[in-house]
Amino acid sequence: MTPSQNVDTTTSPSVDFEVDGDSKPEIDPMDPLDELPGEVEMSIFAHLEELRQRIFYSLIAVAVGVVGCFLAVKPIVQLLEVPAQGVKFLQLAPGEYFFVSMKVAGYSGLLLCSPFVLYQVIQFVLPGLTRRERRLLGPVVLGSSFLFAGGLVFAYLLLVPAALKFFISYGADVVEQLWSIDKYFEFVLLLLFSTGLAFQIPIIQVLLGALGIVSSGQMLSGWRYVIIGAVVLGAILTPSTDPFTQSLLAGAVLGLYFGGIGLVKLVGK
Repeated sequence: MTPSQNVDTTTSPSVDFEVDGDSKPEIDPMDPLDELPGEVEMSIFAHLEELRQRIFYSLIAVAVGVVGCFLAVKPIVQLLEVPAQGVKFLQLAPGEYFFVSMKVAGYSGLLLCSPFVLYQVIQFVLPGLTRRERRLLGPVVLGSSFLFAGGLVFAYLLLVPAALKFFISYGADVVEQLWSIDKYFEFVLLLLFSTGLAFQIPIIQVLLGALGIVSSGQMLSGWRYVIIGAVVLGAILTPSTDPFTQSLLAGAVLGLYFGGIGLVKLVGK
């Protein structure tokens, strides 16, 4: 037998290798919506420094807004006195109107500068948001702003006049309507801003639905508890004790809640 005949002819398992350049291993790519666009590495100290600057800018803006509103506080006070329907206000302590003016200027200045403060907050958290979360940011901010403004208008045009009318008519033939200006503005400002916050319910629902925490069906299934919660919320947020004002706010909260369910259903959740 020649050396050429001593070759081992046993077959070994064959391994097929694709040499074709078009065939590549399948890799499950990350969803582009879950990526962080423009991600920049920052140290914890850089984050803290940026946070300090954002807070500083926001405080400066609020201070300027409060001072500006204090210089023009009389028209604001007169506007907020309109729902009182001609009731005479008294200053029952030295400097009471001055402190009321500061309180009104503080609320008004904060409201006036809230877009700038919100911008600073968005700029701080934006680098840590994915594309999916950034798509929600615009509608959420815009919707929240409109709803808060709608809550203020709703309280000013409906809730405050309804509550004051109840109090005025209740003792009209027994007592003369002379009110403390401090107590009046404490009542009005609390009702205005608590109603504005209550109008944020649909935004919270949309966020919960978009993040997959609660579905529209689950929200709708708890309608009995929502009705009870709306009544309790109306009683807590309204400084007055008359049932009509509480019913108005509770009805608005229910309408917003079921409207929020419709929005969640609309986005497919």
